[in-house]
Amino acid sequence: MSRQSELAQLGRVFDTGPLSNRNLIINGGMQVWQRATAATAAVNTSYTTVDRFLTFLSGGGAFTTEQSTGHLADTGHDTALKISVTTADTSIAAGDYYSFLQKIEAQNLQQLQYGTSSAKEMILSFWVRATKTGTQTIFLTKNDSTQYNFVQEYTINQSDTWEYKTIKIPALTASGITNDSGLGIQVGWILKYGSTYNGTAGSWTTSSIFTTSNAVNNMDSTSNTFYLTGVQLEVGDTATPFEHRSYQDELLRCKRYFHTLTSTGIRYPVIRDNNTTIATALFPLPVPLRASPTLGGSLDKTGTNSGSSYGSDTTPSVRTFEADNNCITLYASGTTAITSEATVLLPNDLTMDAEL
Repeated sequence: MSRQSELAQLGRVFDTGPLSNRNLIINGGMQVWQRATAATAAVNTSYTTVDRFLTFLSGGGAFTTEQSTGHLADTGHDTALKISVTTADTSIAAGDYYSFLQKIEAQNLQQLQYGTSSAKEMILSFWVRATKTGTQTIFLTKNDSTQYNFVQEYTINQSDTWEYKTIKIPALTASGITNDSGLGIQVGWILKYGSTYNGTAGSWTTSSIFTTSNAVNNMDSTSNTFYLTGVQLEVGDTATPFEHRSYQDELLRCKRYFHTLTSTGIRYPVIRDNNTTIATALFPLPVPLRASPTLGGSLDKTGTNSGSSYGSDTTPSVRTFEADNNCITLYASGTTAITSEATVLLPNDLTMDAEL
């Protein structure tokens, strides 16, 4: 293809869409891992390792998720999500399911114009590597109002080899997405689902289908692995090159949904309450959280007064909290000898979970 032809093709691709902010997936290059990078057992409906990707499983099998590196030459991405089967399930019951997915905030999807005659097509692209060859499936679920599901098949041609896939998703005119901070669409990769969830690929439906009967069983051996990286979901009918965002940009996007505060190099002065055992501290946030968070982790206290060191104290417990767009206000109890002049609270891997 000549250079003029390439430019003409690029012009056709981008004439109806933006050059930046094309990717509706957050952390599609698997850069951000705030929770863990080592192999962690997947838990049903839980975020366990890589940011923004949720595991979803029920059955006799089990798998772990972890960070895998060294894939730059093959995929253009050094980091990938690796799934390893740790307990095989060779006989999938009708209601069993094993998958992982990303939930996308509804107000980030308004450009799709779902529920109108102007609804837009999308295209999903990604790099995948799996032990099992043959038919695999992905699904999308549109959650607002009436739930609609879309399933499509793709093929793994060679075992344990990186392959690039693109999947077209038709426009949905029948039902819209509310413009709010709730759940808009889920995008998922199937490891194996039971027959209860089998259906026909290629079109939106209100039936509860997430796969097809053709799909292979990625859960049938503890030798099986499944890797994913370079995930991009965008408006249009042609997959464009992956939108490489900076690590800082991707991290801040992730922190809207999950934020961790560690004690390393961070000290927060307290405001003494009406006695010496209750303290209030303000923790600034780098970005607004999507919603009031669920708190995890703990707080520590240290400080000095009149030259005397308090040292480490009994770990304070969080009594309650308040959240707005910019900070968390924590009311901690169990902290002895609090003084407004000297005491500081230290977050000890304090987590703030505002996931969808």
